[in-house]
This record gives sequence, C-alpha cells and structure tokens, in this order.
Amino acid sequence: MAINPPIDATQTPAWAALQKHYDELQAEGISLKKWFAEDSTRVDSLSFDAGDLHFDLSKNLIKPETLKLFAELAKEVKLDERTKAMYSGVHINNTEDRAVLHTALRRPVEDEGKYIVDGQDTVKDVREVLDRIYKFADEVRSGKWTGITGRKIETVVNIGIGGSDLGPVMVYEALKPYADAGISARYISNIDPNDLAEKTKGLDPETTLFIIVSKTFTTLETLTNAREARTWLLEELVANGAIAEGDEAARAEAIKKHFVAVSTNLEKVAEFGIDPNNAFGFWNWVGGRYSVDSAVGTSLAVVFGPARFEEFLHGFHEIDEYFANTPFEKNVVVLLGMLNVWYRNFFKVASHAVLPYDQYLHRFPAYLQQLTMESNGKSVRWDGTPVTTETGEIFWGEPGTNGQHAFYQLIHQGTQLIPADFIAFVNTPNPTKDGDQDVHELFLGNYFAQTKALAFGKTADEVRAEGTPEEIVPARVFTGNRPTTSIFGVALTPFAVGELIALYEHITFVEGTVWGLDSYDQWGVELGKQLAKQITPAISQDDEALAAQDASTQSLIKFYRANREF
Repeated sequence: MAINPPIDATQTPAWAALQKHYDELQAEGISLKKWFAEDSTRVDSLSFDAGDLHFDLSKNLIKPETLKLFAELAKEVKLDERTKAMYSGVHINNTEDRAVLHTALRRPVEDEGKYIVDGQDTVKDVREVLDRIYKFADEVRSGKWTGITGRKIETVVNIGIGGSDLGPVMVYEALKPYADAGISARYISNIDPNDLAEKTKGLDPETTLFIIVSKTFTTLETLTNAREARTWLLEELVANGAIAEGDEAARAEAIKKHFVAVSTNLEKVAEFGIDPNNAFGFWNWVGGRYSVDSAVGTSLAVVFGPARFEEFLHGFHEIDEYFANTPFEKNVVVLLGMLNVWYRNFFKVASHAVLPYDQYLHRFPAYLQQLTMESNGKSVRWDGTPVTTETGEIFWGEPGTNGQHAFYQLIHQGTQLIPADFIAFVNTPNPTKDGDQDVHELFLGNYFAQTKALAFGKTADEVRAEGTPEEIVPARVFTGNRPTTSIFGVALTPFAVGELIALYEHITFVEGTVWGLDSYDQWGVELGKQLAKQITPAISQDDEALAAQDASTQSLIKFYRANREF
C-alpha cells in the first residue's frame, strides 16, 4: 500500500512564523494582565460558539493575531484535505489499512446512500444496527424483555475494556438524571477479580442483564469476566431456586435471557450461549476509543432510551459539521487543537488538565486519557518515519471543586506550566439553596474565580497591602499567566455530551495531523499483552517459563509464590 508521507510541520513557513511570534512574545514579556488592559476587544476576539457551547480563549498565552498563524499552519499541513479524506472513508489508518469513519455513526438517516466506502453504504448499515438496538432497548425498558423468571430487568451490567468501557461508563455517569425507566447500569472492565466481585455484589440475578462488548469476542479481559459473570448468574439462580441444579435446558435459556453481545463474531457469541440474534455489531472503521456512539453504547440506549440516544448522536453531528465547514480562522475546534500544539511544541508543556465543574462529568478526564494519549502518544509518523517534534500530552483532571483541594496548588504556584480546560454548565438538574444562597451559583463562583486567579495572579504589593508579614509574602504571591480555556454550556444534556466528545475527538485529530501521526492505531498497547501471555504460566507452576524471564521478573514472581495464600 502506497502511503503519502505527512508534511513536516516544523519545516513549513507557518511553523517558522509561529516560532518568531513566540520569540517576540517572550522578549516582550507575556502578561495577560497587560494584554487585557491594552485591548478592550480581546475577549470578543477570542470567544467562539459551536453548537450550544461557548468558548473563551482569552486567558490563553496568545494574542488575536496568533489565531491567524494557527490557521496558516492548518492550511500548510493540509488539514482540510485530511479532514475530507477522513469523512469520505479514505484509509487514513495506514498501519491497519482502514477507513476512519466514527463520524458516520452519527450521520442522519437522510445521508443513506451518500457515503459508500469499500462498497458499503455506511450510514444505511449504521441506521439498521441502531434500529435493532432501539427495538431491543424499548423491549427491556417496557418489561417486554424479561429475565428467566419473567421479572423486569432492573440492572444492566456492561462488560468491556478500553473504549468498550471508558466511553459508556463516562456517558452513563454524565447523564444519570435522564435515567427514566427504573434501570441502572454497572460497568466491569478490570480483569482483577475484585472488579467483578464488587460490581455484582447486591445484584438480583433474576433482574440483571449482561452486555458483553468485544468486537471479536476474543478480548482476554472481557471474555474472562464474561465467563465469570455467567458462572455467577447460574450459581445465583440455582441458589435462589429460579432454576434447578443440573437442568441444562434452563441454564441455556437463562444465558439467552440474561446475556446479549456487542460483537461481529457470531460463531463465538453462539458458543458462549448468547443468541446471535441478540448480538449488535460495528465495523473495523470504528476504533474502540471512538465507539461510544456505536453499538458499544447499547447500555446507554437501554438506560436512557432511544430518543435520548438520538439526541446524543445529534450533538456529535453538530460538532462534526461545524468542524468540517467552518473556516480555520473562526473554527474553535481547529484553534483548540492548534493551541495544544502551541503549548506542547513551543512552550514545551507536557501536561494538560481537564477540569469539569460538574460532578456528573467526573469520569470525563479518564475518558479523555484514552482518547488523546492512545491516539497521539507516538514517536513515529504515519509513514513510519520518526517524528520531528514533541507529540502527545498527558491528559488528567478531576471535577471542581475537589481538585482545588488537591492539585490546584501545583497549577497556581508550581514550576510547571499546565494549560487547563475548565468546563461548566449554566443550568443544573439539581438546583439547591443554602438559605438565600443558590448553591449552583456558589459552585460556579469557583469556576469563574479559578481562571481569573490563574490568569492575573496576585503581586507582592497586593499581598503586602493585606497586612501580610513580610517573611511570608513570597509564599502568597501568584505569578499569573497560567493559561486556561473556559468551555461553558447551557446544560449537561445528551446533546451536550455528544458535542463535548466530538469536540475532543476532532481536537485530537488536528494535533495528530500537525504531528503527522496515525491517530487511529494503538500498537503501543500490544507488547505488554503479548508478554503477559508468556509470563502468566511462570507465576505458579511452570519453572521453565520462570527461568526464561529476566532477573527482576523472576524475583517478583518468587515473592508472589512465597506469599500467595490459597
């Protein structure tokens, strides 16, 4: 397969112009306080709207003219061409020779017949699977689908790992107020037996439905957990008297009533005992970390309902269309991607905080860790040549105000520059008052205050003016000029969650394009998995396998053998 080499962004005139601009800002002295004072239009120039999300970039270490340089770099690395290639199904995932079409997952039914890729009407196939999922979800929600004893399903347990877990659990937590059918969800991912033990604790097997999410139905962690869940279900049903010990027909029927699959390997699905008619597929042009809006989100359709899931998809599509059709200079998705490049490659920043001021988004930073770091944590470009500059960022974060009492000290006064995205919503589903004080407004007061403090800081003279003893004045000085982006939404709806996910998907794509990366493979996760298969026999019984290990691994396994209690 012929692979067109990426453009080396560091050799473009736009990169040189950005370097010159960076050097000039450093020579001038970066001062957000000064820049705000000198430019009354700064906030307007650096504010944007996409869908129903509002973005304020004014507290970043840029000037309005920086955006023009960002747009020029986007043009010179041919971001427009690569975007069109992705949207149209060109195989831009070079190492796996695959199209990258997560955008097709949320295209409206009117687009059927418009996106034929490798002979497949992608939108038609997506809508057919969605129709099957929605029918299934309605049956579970209405009580038409029951467990083996005829009782309505009350708990859905999703078993998957990576993108088959991080996306669904994040969205489930984000949209809990929209769960309206008396059905809750739990998510099992870790092969650590403690995960399954805790997630099944207290469940009634007669009202529990398991969804096994594995495209190939061979994922080690997922299938191990699935088999353990099957054992748990059958043992509990026997213990409850719901089925008789040794009744194989009842056991088989119980598996069919309490297990469904998200997989394309129907043979292995059937071998497990699941009815292949209750398997929902997706395609090799959907990467795991880009799959929450595919059949991987079946648990969400069950808990929240098909109508809410459609709203979720509409949010994605809103940002897809905005990203593809808005000029670079005004395209906040492109500009945010370039802003990350600006910090990573010019300021040499390695870390990026995502700080949602909404407790329902408490799993969002963990979700973004896979999306961003598995996509762009690479040191070779899409043609196999070495990268020419730093790539990837360490994404992390916690909800405010919890983070304020944990790690904000480092962001405010540490020696590292850490750009941060602050995310909040105007409205809350749980309005509360403490006396006359609106608690949501008290919460948002922190959202506004933190970005102000990070931007403008506090001088030694301001600290002294408060009567602070001179010997502790230095400890209470805030330098400011700590960059933040404020993302403000109207409400955390299914639509808004779809918007947020698509926003970061495309930001990741922009960065990957600049760095020349295939953002859609993940070979870095393979070696450890391969070695685990080789090492596992050595842990308890195979001395020959133990002898083949390095000295450190041997020492650790010997400690295990000496201390394991059976």
